[in-house]
Parts: sequence; C-alpha cells; structure tokens
Amino acid sequence: MELDELKKSLNQKLETDHLFRSEEDFAILLQQKANSVISRIRRSLRFEIISCIVILLIFAIIGFTTKYNSLRIYFISFTVIFIPFTYIFFYLMKKTNQVNNDTPVRAHLQSIITLLEEFVKRYFQFTMALIPVCFIFSFILGYNEKQPIPEIDSFISKYNPKIWVIISLSLVYFGGMSVGLYYFTKWYLRKLYGKYILQLKACIEELGEEE
Repeated sequence: MELDELKKSLNQKLETDHLFRSEEDFAILLQQKANSVISRIRRSLRFEIISCIVILLIFAIIGFTTKYNSLRIYFISFTVIFIPFTYIFFYLMKKTNQVNNDTPVRAHLQSIITLLEEFVKRYFQFTMALIPVCFIFSFILGYNEKQPIPEIDSFISKYNPKIWVIISLSLVYFGGMSVGLYYFTKWYLRKLYGKYILQLKACIEELGEEE
C-alpha cells in the first residue's frame, strides 16, 4: 500500500508541477531546447566537414596519381571546387558557435535560421547544377583522352555498339542519376538540416509567446 501511495503522490506532483513554474522557468526550458537543436546542427556540420576533407583527399590522390590525363583534370578540378565549399561549413560552424550555450538570443536564433535556409537552398541548387556539368565535363574529357583505356576499348571491340545506342544509354543514365540525386539530396538535406530548422522555428515561436 505504501508503494501505491508513493506512486500516486509522485504522479500528482508531476501533473501539478508546471503550475508552479514561472514564465522565466519556461523561457529557460525553451532556451535549453533551442541549444539542444543547435548542438545537433553542429553535429551535422562536423559530419559535413569531415566528409568534405575525406573527399578532398581522395580526389587529390586520384588526380595526382592516375595515369589518365582526363581523370587527372577531372578530379583536380573538383578538388579545387570542394575547397571553398568546405570553407562554407566552417563558416556555418563559427556562426552556430556564437550562440551562448546558456541564454540563446531570439534574434540570433532567427539569423541562424535565415542563414541555414539560404545555405540549404543554395546547397540543393549547387548539387543539381553539378549533375549536367559533371556529365558534360566527363564526356568531353573522355572523348579527348589520348591514353587508351583497356576496359572501354575491350567493350567497344567486343560489342561494337551503334552511336545511337551509346547516346540512348548515356541519356538514360543521366536521367536516372538526376532523378535519384534529386530525391536523395532532398532527403539528405532534410535529415541533416531541414528538421532542425523547423524545430528552431518552433522554439522561437514558443519563446515569443512566453515574452
């Protein structure tokens, strides 16, 4: 019986606890929630920074070690492109680190949301724009490659595909890759940033209500 009474007492305390909290207490709780969301955004940015550094190293290694001139130009070119892209992640990390861990400012949170929304928008546009650029760039480099590529030469000599077949397969490949990357990028950005932007907006609305 004593255990049942203890459980009942605890439940009643939990049910009425919020009645004794001040507006300042609610504001602190909401600010802590905002800090938690920002911490998750920092985690996403750290993941992106590490990924970019790894990709940069892989591209640079391939670019400087391959014997094919087309691959060398291709991978070194994208190594150069990824350098400023990586810097953007460091910049975003710096902006999120400027938020005070104890008392995040409502206006500062709004500036982070605006910055992230613009970043996600440009990130998506940049990714979609890269698809045709990569496709055309690789086609031109491959067409002008002077060094024989045994795998491709063996395939052509074995099957002797018609030019319309090559063009059709290339277009199907380009279309499939574009559609796949479109949905993957949407999902990827929503997972890393989109859901947290929505959570920050909810925090700002709640903070505004408590002011």
